[in-house]
Amino acid sequence: MPRDKKKDEGAPAWMVTYSDLMTLLLVFFVLIYSFSIVDVQKFKAFMASFQGVGILDTGAQPLDNNSPNQNESMEIEHEIGDISKGAKLLEVYSVIETFLTENGLEEFIAASYEEQGVTLDIKEKVLFDSGKADLKPGAEVILAQLATLLDDLPNQITVEGHTDNRPITTLQFPSNWELSAARSARVVRFFVERHGMDAHKFVVVGFGQFNPIASNKNEEGRAKNRRVLIVINSQDIYASGGAEK
Repeated sequence: MPRDKKKDEGAPAWMVTYSDLMTLLLVFFVLIYSFSIVDVQKFKAFMASFQGVGILDTGAQPLDNNSPNQNESMEIEHEIGDISKGAKLLEVYSVIETFLTENGLEEFIAASYEEQGVTLDIKEKVLFDSGKADLKPGAEVILAQLATLLDDLPNQITVEGHTDNRPITTLQFPSNWELSAARSARVVRFFVERHGMDAHKFVVVGFGQFNPIASNKNEEGRAKNRRVLIVINSQDIYASGGAEK
C-alpha cells in the first residue's frame, strides 16, 4: 500500500497566539486614538516608540505635519481669503457710491476705499451743532437713509468721532475726548435704537483732536477735522463667530 503523505503542519501554534496579540494591540491603540484629541507631537513620539521592536514596524516614519506642501496650501488659502475680502469690499464701495449718488448725499458724505475697509466721512455741520452731541433733525434723515444700506451688511462697523484742537471744558464734556466719543455713540444709538440694527456689529471710538487730517491753524482745516467716520471693516462678525444674527 502506498504510504500516506505527511500532512503539512503549518505555522507553529505560538505564531497564531502572537498574531492574535498583535491584532488586539492594534485595535486597542486605534480605539484610544479615536476617543482622544490627539496632540500631534505626542502621537508621533508614541508611534516612533514602536519602531524597531517588531510592532507596526513598516520602515516608514510618521509624516511631518508641517510639510512644505501643506504650508504652501495654507498660504494660498490665506491669499485667496484676502482677495475675496478685497473683492467684497470693492463691491460694497461700489454699492455705497451708487447709493449716495441716487439719494443726493454726496454733498454731505464722502466715501473712500482702502484695504482695511470702506469709510464714510460725514461732516460735523451735517450732524451736530458746535460743542454738542445731539443730532440735528436733518441729520436723522440722512442717517435713516444710511441705516437701510448698512443694516444689510454683515461687516463690523466702527464709528469714529473726531474734533479740532479747540479746547472744550464743560460739565458734560471736560475734553474733546468726551465730546468725540459722545458723538460717535450717539450715531450708533440712532442706528440701534431707532432702526433696530444689531448692536454687536458696532464699535464706538472717540479720537478727540488727536487724529487730524488737516491743519488746525485755520478755520477751513479745523472744519475738515471735525467729522464722524463710519468705517465698514473687512471683518464679517457672523462668519467669525463674534455675534449671532
